[in-house]
Amino acid sequence: MAEEKEKNAQGSEKQHGKKEPSSKLTSIIRIAGKDVNGSYSVVRAIDSVKGIGNNMAKAMSHAVEDKLGMDPYAEIGSLDDESIAKLEALIKNPEKYGIPTFMLNRNKDFETGKDLHIVGNDLIFAKRQDIGRDVTLRTWRGSRHQYGQKVRGQHTRSTGRTGTTMGVTKKSAQKPGSAPAKDKK
Repeated sequence: MAEEKEKNAQGSEKQHGKKEPSSKLTSIIRIAGKDVNGSYSVVRAIDSVKGIGNNMAKAMSHAVEDKLGMDPYAEIGSLDDESIAKLEALIKNPEKYGIPTFMLNRNKDFETGKDLHIVGNDLIFAKRQDIGRDVTLRTWRGSRHQYGQKVRGQHTRSTGRTGTTMGVTKKSAQKPGSAPAKDKK
């Protein structure tokens, strides 16, 4: 009788969303050059990598479930090294796992002409190289980057101001009912 009560108590804890602590939970996992909290789900861990947004993480979670046979909502710290290596391969080459090319962040790369998906420090480096190439080629975008102005066609008359403020200075305040002061010539 006491054993049944314990089982019912454990079953109700699982129903209310309380997680049972796993024995092999690693606190920090390194995925694609990013340290990720081991208690995150696989989807959230993929989403925390630079270069992978929410939509891409959702698409990758479907690939994790269908192609790799893993639960996308399992804790990332409970996965073994082989599963983490498979996740790394998915992040490095998402086309191979059925992710559509329009979701990749580097379509028709300038140097190779291929559709790529770049993450982490490689993304930072590639972005810096693209801006540097625009500056050296003296394109419109490059000159806007060079002078620190807005690049994508936004209005700059009233927004994006930096440095000291330039505003309209008012004339000295007048007393009510008195005539305006005349200029002396």
